[in-house]
Amino acid sequence: MQGQPEQPVTRRHALPSQAVILPLVFWFWLFVGPALLLTAMSLRGERKRAAYVRRRLAETPQPLPPASVIVPVKGVDEGLRQNLAALASLDYPDYELLIVAHSAADIPAGVLPQHARVILAHGHDPRTGEKVQNLATAVHATRHRSRILAFADSDGLVTKHWLRALAAPLVEQGVGASTGYRWFTPSRATLWTILRSVWDAVPAAMLGPGDNRFAWGGAMAIRRETFFEAQVLRYWKGTLSDDYALSEAVRHAGLTIAYAPGALVPCLEHISRRALFSWMRRQMMITRTYDPRQWRLGLMAHVFYCGAMTASLIAIGFGRRLGWVTLAAQLIPGMIKGALRCRLAAAALPEQEAWFRRYGWLHWAAVPLATWTWLIALVSSAFGCTIEWRGYRYDLKNHRAA
Repeated sequence: MQGQPEQPVTRRHALPSQAVILPLVFWFWLFVGPALLLTAMSLRGERKRAAYVRRRLAETPQPLPPASVIVPVKGVDEGLRQNLAALASLDYPDYELLIVAHSAADIPAGVLPQHARVILAHGHDPRTGEKVQNLATAVHATRHRSRILAFADSDGLVTKHWLRALAAPLVEQGVGASTGYRWFTPSRATLWTILRSVWDAVPAAMLGPGDNRFAWGGAMAIRRETFFEAQVLRYWKGTLSDDYALSEAVRHAGLTIAYAPGALVPCLEHISRRALFSWMRRQMMITRTYDPRQWRLGLMAHVFYCGAMTASLIAIGFGRRLGWVTLAAQLIPGMIKGALRCRLAAAALPEQEAWFRRYGWLHWAAVPLATWTWLIALVSSAFGCTIEWRGYRYDLKNHRAA
């Protein structure tokens, strides 16, 4: 008799508890389910990619046709003199180096290596990016006997075998262009320089065997006849992005883009917090403009990744052991993938062995932080259409892909 009045009270307390738990369970699995599926899918093909990278690094390309290497310069880059000197001393039997700028004022004093040709473009097309105009002018100035056109950036320190690696895939059937990528290896690492290195390494995992989605402008090459047959100059007209436009021209010609891991480029420059987030936002705004599908997929994936992390932490806060399981199931594969990316990069860059020994572990340890940084960069890039690049302001609404 004494216990009967307490029964309605117990039921009244149980109802709100169920009303709270059921929606939480729904939202938990809404984010965690897709995130775990995306994580599992991201590991597919990693073994095949690793085998491809090792095979490419071991090959000795023959023959090596005459080549022209074009590098645009716009003011001072950290280590510019060293970077240009590396491009002037490549282990390649027959190539010329063309350094191109809008005007002589854009080339700092004392940075030009011997035997490099200087091209001044003096471009005046307001709808086409200055870099693209410079590259187009330099292509027309290349020597006639060069069979390969290779493009580099002034802020990267290429290895001696960089051009050999880019030339190797171009002899293969159906290959229209080859590409390397960059790896940030600053000597005095700070939180922001390491975060950029981890953040920017993610696209490296998209490059592997078969056709690749993009060529990166700091390390890309194309046969001369392919360049003109694919009408790259037409695709460059009215664009800001030389590499996205060249990639589109190659795909429209029915050709593929081959990854050349031996053309991985160390970038030693440092960056501040403010400059880092501005740089990341600009990269994603350019991607949103020239590859909107990839930008949307990246945004959706990182909404699920970060939502799943949050949901797992909330579950842990409620004392649910499942939260620990789902958090580990999401983070551990991502960290393994980060470690694999770093291992393959170290194999391609033996000159940077000391850097990888000291900082390589951060490429798996900082993956959770980099995942959130990706979300911030993607969300921030959804707003606005104006970017600042090398002293110019560009309205992306006027620079759509062809």
